[in-house]
Amino acid sequence: MNDDHFQDQNQFSKPIDPYSAKANFDLKEEELHKTGVPSLWREVSNLLIIVGIIAGVILLSRIF
Repeated sequence: MNDDHFQDQNQFSKPIDPYSAKANFDLKEEELHKTGVPSLWREVSNLLIIVGIIAGVILLSRIF
């Protein structure tokens, strides 16, 4: 194998500045701690909406 070709392919896999990668990680971690997990609440509310719609369809099918 050609070592130069292998190194050219992996040049984008390493961060250019490791301190910027750490700063980005710290920023995202702090934001997650402040806001919590918004996707969990979104999933729970979507599940409740779907259960309500299914219950409404079942209720309407029994009435009519």
